[in-house]
Formats: sequence, C-alpha cells, structure tokens
Amino acid sequence: MQKYENSLEFAKKKDCEDVLRDIRERFCIQENTIYMDGNSLGLCSKDAKEALYHVIDMWEKHGIGIWDIEDSKYFLYQKVLGEKLAQLINADGDEVTVMTNTTINIHQGISTFYKPTQDRYKILVDDLNFPTDRYAVDSQVRLKGYDPKDAVKVIKSSDGNFISEDSIIEGMTEDVALILLPSVLYRSAQLLDMERITKEAHKRGIIIGWDLCHSIGAIPHDFKNINPDFAVWCNYKYLSAGPGAIAGFYINKSHFEKEPGLAGWHGNNKDTQFKLLNEFDHEQNAHGWQTGTQPLFSMAPLEGVLNIYHEVGMEKIRAKSLDLTAYLMELVDERLVKYGYKIGNPREDHNRGGHVCLEHEEAYRICKALKDHGIVPDYREPNVIRLAPVPLYVSFEEVFRLVEILEEIAINGEYEQYSNKRTLVV
Repeated sequence: MQKYENSLEFAKKKDCEDVLRDIRERFCIQENTIYMDGNSLGLCSKDAKEALYHVIDMWEKHGIGIWDIEDSKYFLYQKVLGEKLAQLINADGDEVTVMTNTTINIHQGISTFYKPTQDRYKILVDDLNFPTDRYAVDSQVRLKGYDPKDAVKVIKSSDGNFISEDSIIEGMTEDVALILLPSVLYRSAQLLDMERITKEAHKRGIIIGWDLCHSIGAIPHDFKNINPDFAVWCNYKYLSAGPGAIAGFYINKSHFEKEPGLAGWHGNNKDTQFKLLNEFDHEQNAHGWQTGTQPLFSMAPLEGVLNIYHEVGMEKIRAKSLDLTAYLMELVDERLVKYGYKIGNPREDHNRGGHVCLEHEEAYRICKALKDHGIVPDYREPNVIRLAPVPLYVSFEEVFRLVEILEEIAINGEYEQYSNKRTLVV
C-alpha cells in the first residue's frame, strides 16, 4: 500500500505536520537553492556562526588570556565538545574527544592498537570504504615492516555496492589483529550491523575500530551496546561544523591505560602539562590521545551546532530522515524509473543510512544540470547522484521539487548540453 502521495499538496501537508519545521530557520538557507549535499558538507547554522564569532571576540579581548577565561573552557575545549558528542553515540563523556582530522585519527587509532605478531598481523578492511581509510591502513602496515598485499586482508563486495556482513565475519581468521570498517558505506548508504560485527570480532580477540563519517549526526549509535575499541569521524557532514572542521575520536574506557601510538603534549596529564617534563605523563581518558594545541576556530562552530542536536534529539532526527528518504525513494519509483534512474541503496530502514543513492548512466552530467536548477547534489563515480535530505533543514516540498526537476532534466535531455569532463571537486 502506498505510504505517500505524489502531489505538492501532500508534501506541503507533511511539512506542516513536521515537528522539526522551525529548526530549519536556524540554518543559513540560500534563496532559490535546494541543498542535498549535507552528507558531504553540511549547511552553516546561525548557532555555529554565533559560537565562532564569540571565540573570535574572546581572542580579540583577552589575547593569550583566552586560555584562562570561563573556567579554562577553551583550554579544555576538547573536553567540553567531547562530552556533547558522546551523547550522540551513547558513550561516556571521557571516551570522546575532538582533534585533528579523520585520517590522522585513523592513524592514531591503528598505531595505538596494531601490535602485530608472527601469527596475528593482518588488518581486515572492506573494498568499498572511503579511500583515505585504506591509505592510512596501508601506511601503518608499512611502518611495521609488512607488505600491504600480504598484511591487509580485503573483504570484497560481490556486486560493487554492498558488503556482506557474513563475509566480514568469515574473514575474521586467526591471523587478523585489527579491523577497520565504515558504519555506513559512502557510495551505497548501506548501514552495517555494528553491534553484531563488533561482538564477533571480540569473540575472536580482534580489535575493531569504526569510521562513523557517514552516520554521525544522521543515525543514533549506542556505544554502550556496540562496545567498539575505537572510532573516528568527521564533524563537517551531517553535523555541519564547517569545512574541514576538527574531527572526532572515541576510545573505549577499557583501553585508557594504553599508550597512544602518536603522543603529544596536549595528551599529557593536565596536572603536569606545564611542568614541561620530557617524559610523557599520559592522561587516562580519550583526551590523552590529543597531540598539539587545539584549533579553537575549527572547534567553535561544532559547539554551536551541537546545541541544536541536543535540543532536537537523535531519535527525532533519525525518524524524519527515514521519512524523507522513504518519500524520495517512492517518488523515484513512481516518476523517475522510466527515465533510467534507479535506487542504489538498501530500502530497509535498519539497513539504510541518511542519504539516497540515485543511479543513472548520465549521473555526472545530470548533477551539472541540477546545479543550474539551484539543486546542490553530490556525485560519486561511476554513476551515483548522492542526495541527502538532512532533516534539520530539508523539507518534504524540496524533495518533491527535486524529483520534478530530475524528471524534467530527463524528459528534455538537458544533461546532453554538459561535458563529461570532471572538475577538480566533482
């Protein structure tokens, strides 16, 4: 039975009933633009701007004294933000910190946990994860004197779109020391069963880390139940903390006593940090994995936007996300399939992330045409138009109008006037 109606009136009715409709006003919506790229870079919020401007003002007013004001809030900013982020994944506040970027945090996690032996020296990955994860894994393997062709065990997709969880578990052989996987596949939006996979890894004595880049802020995670060893993520996608915003890092409290693979002075115990000793005095929580001085201007927008997330709650965000993406998929089925479009992501709620993967053989040129219609999509090779109706600022009416324009582009063959030559940022 059809759940949605194919009409503008229905879309407007859904927006009127939306409990999150007023939150949209907190974001900097651009006129005549429908933003569907929040899974790559989230929209700026007014809360984020205010938080950043406040820190700039504090720097202007206090200079170096900024480290001491507000009970040393900015010297301990990673603690403040870590506690806020921890609530999104149901972790303890001291298990989460913010630092550097996703790739460096992967290096930090692997260098901490990867202690290869003659019998157990392999790192298990999949072949669909975002390439930076693989680059970091290969680098860490080489640093230990191994050849990635031997020491990196790749679980291959059978169809180029999805990864079999059973295949991952079957790949957990006795020679595997560590696993790194994505929570949501960036190209196909497949959401992996993190709890099942993590438990299977731990049964075999294998360390497991997760890359949450395409799920943090879109999907509520329960790390009390999942219980991973470590996790990394960026904060500029669904969390809208700004271009290249500081990244997130989680380490399970059971590992607090471990020495960080990459040590730095901001990971030092705060009681002895300014004694400037040459011997590292590791802080026994996630902040002990810090390295250099925290970049306040990269951190402040995150504080602002997290206020919105805490006000709304992840359950409401996920509920609307599932509603918006289901609505988009049904409209695609009804109006666009006849023109060569098809859905390339899982349909089931429990197996789908926060974006829809619309496939078409002319996807790249269609994306160019969409931009000239005021639609901001995201393209991924070889044929995917990624569309993320982020629930905090995308409406049902915008989803309806998006499908109208996709249909118009196909009917009129508008994409044919565009080149297939890739730009620097596709």
